[in-house]
Amino acid sequence: MDELIRINFDSDRPTVSGRDLHAALEVKTAYKDWFPRMCDYGFEEGTDFCSFLSESTGGRPATDHQLTIAMAKELCMIQRSEAGRKFRQYFIKVEEAWNSPEAVMARALQFANNQLSLVKKQNLELLETVAVQNQQIAEMKPKASYYDVVLNCKDLVAISVIAKDYGWTANHMNQYLHEKGIQFKQGKKIWLLYKEYAEMGLTSTKTHIYSGSDGSTHSRSHTYWTQKGRLFIYDLLKKDGILPIMEQED
Repeated sequence: MDELIRINFDSDRPTVSGRDLHAALEVKTAYKDWFPRMCDYGFEEGTDFCSFLSESTGGRPATDHQLTIAMAKELCMIQRSEAGRKFRQYFIKVEEAWNSPEAVMARALQFANNQLSLVKKQNLELLETVAVQNQQIAEMKPKASYYDVVLNCKDLVAISVIAKDYGWTANHMNQYLHEKGIQFKQGKKIWLLYKEYAEMGLTSTKTHIYSGSDGSTHSRSHTYWTQKGRLFIYDLLKKDGILPIMEQED
């Protein structure tokens, strides 16, 4: 079916611009006068049409309307012109195509796919939240010895700080710990310890709340290493013959 006029399919039903239809029907009366006159036939805003401001071409934005196909058909009939007859027949075909079993099924499948994608995203976020919470619970389990208390009095450090002691990048250090079976990656950004290490007091996972550009609230978790964790990494690397820069021989 050739397109005689642009149909908008962005909403839950097809619509057409009032100004586009006014031009297509070659109505001589100005749109600002013609449209209110057409509404006297009983058309209601919110049911048969909705108003919006069209894009400006340099002057002030003009008021336009998105019309239901049903309203557009009636307006075509009211004009009692050859153009009105032609466009009314076109809108009938648009309705028939929109309501065909194939089109209805396609829209239902698209809706189902969108819902499935949303659920998958929510599940991934939930899995990450649960994993972070599990590590935070595990980190609170150990009873601190005197040695641990002394170490925990010092600041937590990011993996990038520890990596720098060896002349490594944070990515390199994270990958090394992953290959050693110490940690795994949850989602795209956060590294978490496997359960047997999460209960040793090596890390402290903290969640930060921040606002997005759209004003919505988001959260992001980061894993920091305790001084005990820093010594753990030191011993791990030392077994592989890797020493921090300050202990390396010139």
